[in-house]
Amino acid sequence: MVHQPDLVLLDEPTNHLDDWSRDKLYAYIQSTKNTLVVVSHDRKLLKLLSSIYELHSGGITIYGGNYDFYVTQKTIAQEALNQELKNKEKTLRKAKEIERAALERQQKLDARGKRKQEKAGMPTIVMNALRNSAERSTSKMKGVHAEKVSNIAQELTQLRSNQLDQDQMKLGLSHSGLHKGKVLVTAKEVNFSYNGKLLWKPPLSFQLNSGQRVALKGLNGAGKTTLIKMILGQVQPQCGTMERAAIKTLYIDQDYSLINNQLSVYQQAQEYNTGALQEHEIKIRLNRFLFGSAYWDKPCAALSGGEKMRLMLCALTISNQAPDLMVLDEPTNNLDIQNIEILTAAINDYQGTLLVVAHDAYFLEEIKVTDQLMLV
Repeated sequence: MVHQPDLVLLDEPTNHLDDWSRDKLYAYIQSTKNTLVVVSHDRKLLKLLSSIYELHSGGITIYGGNYDFYVTQKTIAQEALNQELKNKEKTLRKAKEIERAALERQQKLDARGKRKQEKAGMPTIVMNALRNSAERSTSKMKGVHAEKVSNIAQELTQLRSNQLDQDQMKLGLSHSGLHKGKVLVTAKEVNFSYNGKLLWKPPLSFQLNSGQRVALKGLNGAGKTTLIKMILGQVQPQCGTMERAAIKTLYIDQDYSLINNQLSVYQQAQEYNTGALQEHEIKIRLNRFLFGSAYWDKPCAALSGGEKMRLMLCALTISNQAPDLMVLDEPTNNLDIQNIEILTAAINDYQGTLLVVAHDAYFLEEIKVTDQLMLV
């Protein structure tokens, strides 16, 4: 703001920002007269911009409105794609029916012609010539219909590749056996100190119950990660008491450290194979989460943040062991919007207790957070 540049380039500017810092940035974006080019997956920020430029393999598409306008246009395009897909499937079925009917009709004609030739007592050489001619005709007709069916099938495959089915990437975990409202964690006057300085004034007292969806909020440095470690039993409070029920927990951080970078994609999936699934069954699950055969031997270290997230979700479906408590620590920081939507759909399919550290208000609303635990 001091230098008043003509052009400001912002590359994922809200990553790692707390709520206070995000509000400052949003206010700047709304008030500045500078030209802004913003790369972001923060949908609240994108709503403040006057146009959206979508970069894809085919080039760039410009939408003359904010994120809400962009979503509306994408929804219209998706509905058109779904309709085109239905029409193409109908066309393919009809083409196959025509192909089958034409072949049956040709076979009947060939059989009838052969019987007439035999009755007429034609010489063998003439009958052979007529038979060869009929076979060539049938073969040519088969080729024409097969080519038509193949072309329609290829078009259908291309359309399906443009359609992202989030439903196929749901977790589908067996539900936690805990009854709703069971007390999972009880904190009484807990505190922790670094270099002799206490984190929280006053100390924290709270209760976490089964079925809750809680957002853990606070400025950077407020001790959110420390509190998560207490809840998971990784560190003990230096003051007060923290009582934890015997529950299964799952901790998902922004780096997806559950993924072992030393393994291949298939090996990582196999690590979670507690139910003795066969190799082909694991590969079916990987395909469902967009990991085709080209990915199976790829090292996990080479995966993007979004790919690691999808592999982690896939691994959870393979293990099929639903945690009683799932803790998400800034899970959207390294994800694009498409992968955030995949994660959102998967979390909404989860029936257990959720504790989320996130400053993405849009994401918290989408995953239906009901309560807040604020650190000051």
